[in-house]
Amino acid sequence: MTTADGEPIASVTDATLADIAANGIWRGGGLDINPSVLAVARALLAAVQGTAPAGTLPEELQELVARVLRQAGITFPRVSVPEEISLSAFAIKQNASEPRPVVIVPAGWNPYGWLPFMVGYLSLAARGYHVLAYTPRGIGKPDLPYTSEGFINVAGSDDWADGSRMIDHAQDLFAPSKVGFMGLSYGSGISQLVAAHDRKNRVAAVAALSTWGNLATSLYDNGTRHLEAVQTLIDFTGGTEEEKFDEETRRILQDFRDGRNLEDVVAWGTERSPETYVGCTNARGIPTFYSNTWHESLFPVGEAIAAFEQITAPKHLNLWIGDHGAPEGAGITGLATGTPFPGLLTPMQEAYAWLDHYLLETANEVPEWPVVNSQVMFTYKTVPAVIGRRITVPARREPLRSWAEATTDSEAWYLSGNGGNGDGTLSDKPSTGWSRAFTAGHETAATAMDEIMTTGQKEWFGNPKNYKPADFERTRLLLWSTEALTGGRRIRGAATVRLSVRSDEADAATLVAYLFDVAPDNSARIITHEPFTATGLRPGTDRTVRWTLQPTAYDLHDGHRLALVVNSHDKLYAFTGKKDSTTTITSLNGEAAVLELPLG
Repeated sequence: MTTADGEPIASVTDATLADIAANGIWRGGGLDINPSVLAVARALLAAVQGTAPAGTLPEELQELVARVLRQAGITFPRVSVPEEISLSAFAIKQNASEPRPVVIVPAGWNPYGWLPFMVGYLSLAARGYHVLAYTPRGIGKPDLPYTSEGFINVAGSDDWADGSRMIDHAQDLFAPSKVGFMGLSYGSGISQLVAAHDRKNRVAAVAALSTWGNLATSLYDNGTRHLEAVQTLIDFTGGTEEEKFDEETRRILQDFRDGRNLEDVVAWGTERSPETYVGCTNARGIPTFYSNTWHESLFPVGEAIAAFEQITAPKHLNLWIGDHGAPEGAGITGLATGTPFPGLLTPMQEAYAWLDHYLLETANEVPEWPVVNSQVMFTYKTVPAVIGRRITVPARREPLRSWAEATTDSEAWYLSGNGGNGDGTLSDKPSTGWSRAFTAGHETAATAMDEIMTTGQKEWFGNPKNYKPADFERTRLLLWSTEALTGGRRIRGAATVRLSVRSDEADAATLVAYLFDVAPDNSARIITHEPFTATGLRPGTDRTVRWTLQPTAYDLHDGHRLALVVNSHDKLYAFTGKKDSTTTITSLNGEAAVLELPLG
């Protein structure tokens, strides 16, 4: 038998679920959905339609389907929105006689629209919600039943209006007691924007998973374009760029790639940023739940935290190990109740608890939650597994009243020249008058991640990337490190780097700074990073620059060293400058090169 998209209905085995539990929602390099996720989604869809062969689902998922079908009915509406566009939707209507709340779920950005998140919809329905999931306009492969018509609006005003139209449809279909929105990734931003803009102020709560606060700075920050993230998204729409985006959006995307008219790109992204409308969120008092990850490659964690901190409505922020969609992935796509390792389902369980409190009015622990719950990187305990390692004790989480509370102190580590030979040192005393140079324009082994999304997902599952600083290409980067630190350090917050730069040939120079934790065996793990592009340089003239790295919560252990690496090119970002030119880092009198480390 086949599903509505013509794919065979495969049996979901324990091995299928184990694959999701061990490898997550993404597969391969970049943004590609794990085939096991699609197998589960297709089998669940067939099961609720009554077309799944016997034995297709394991007991856990059979029970979930049976429970939902006992208490609710399933339909597949197509909802009309302006411009004669039809949006694909999936609806679960509770049979209860009394009004029940509805959770509306705009799908994440992927070629299969609402399909991959079937476990999430059924889990919501089992909790007593009406559910209306839909594919935002333009998303999806042509001719699939999960695909919506129109051009992708990239969370613009058409998407806000479409979200309000979905509320209209939900009211007609369910007559709900309250309306909530939940979304992962693209759907998380749309959820916040609909809540802020719905003219009738009908959204009672939002759960925004792997979300963004400012799309403009997610795309372009510190003068640096985040090319890999944008291209990855463009390639994951389900069609060609010409098929999926209108002429104006294609112009914006091309300007972004070419590095021109960037003020227009920033304005375009700002219009699509929940942070821009945080005043509406606050005025309406919309309870808002955020989650994000420390090594987020699509929507860097700093911009999400900055937006969250401005919310004065009831709010909660979870900060997790890993990358985009990894913490929520297993719970929203594959596993409803299983616990392959402790803490795997906590991210989704807490999102559901948030909605339960504000929509079902459940008397749970949400009012006692800290405003921020910050997971400390790599503090989990693991044991060897068939491939890599398996978590046995989840990473520690630290409760905070705000993210600003995380940083209670700081210390300055000054960069030395070391005579221009070998690696430099980080010390507690300023060092000026030196210069160190490297060849610009080349990627190096000091990189933020091997593969966008995939490297960080492995972190979530207990397998962070190991680096070998000895293999870092010294002609293409510079490295400074401390001595072994007695007592280690509790790094909490956003580090800053100040140094002076000049280029021998180019009028611009991209710098990427990385912080590493170097163990006594000389292996290393990445703590954080951030690029910066200096423009308007004059050959042979030094300019002092300062930039802030992405925030972090990281415990540097006793006897480990802290290392700062600066290179010119990371695969995530545009390189601005001249390849094979020489970039020189200096430390000027009165502006000593320094790393300011936040402590907590």
